[in-house]
Amino acid sequence: MVYLWAGAFIVFMILEISTSMALVSIWFSAAALITLIVSLFVESQIAQCIIFVAMSAVLLVLTRPFVNKLKKKHIETNALLDIGKRATVTKEIDNDKAPGRVRLDGVDWTAISSDGSKFPVGATVIVDGIDGAKLYVSNPQNKTDIHIGKE
Repeated sequence: MVYLWAGAFIVFMILEISTSMALVSIWFSAAALITLIVSLFVESQIAQCIIFVAMSAVLLVLTRPFVNKLKKKHIETNALLDIGKRATVTKEIDNDKAPGRVRLDGVDWTAISSDGSKFPVGATVIVDGIDGAKLYVSNPQNKTDIHIGKE
């Protein structure tokens, strides 16, 4: 049975590595390693299987909530630094029609008016928000207090 647990450990590790360390089978891999060590001292195959199942469950229950907290961290992107910047309209922005386009720091973006205003080509707008590859923009004359980044 030692070889079975060694093989199980290797298979679960390969599975874990192939999932880009998504923590899918790491608990089973650890349980197989523990059972491998136990199998050196305990000959009963039933006892070894029970230990494997019990250790898998215990490791999963004890570590899964901690791992979920680590995975759910929101990572800020540099795109948020563009909020509050001025952009130039390159395709008319009219929410009743198709989305417009703006150029911001040399990059072309899809743009929608935040407040429903229409902006002609060449107008200067201010970035209010970002959703994926889409900017929400408004008239810079309506903004009296612009903050870039967090306070």
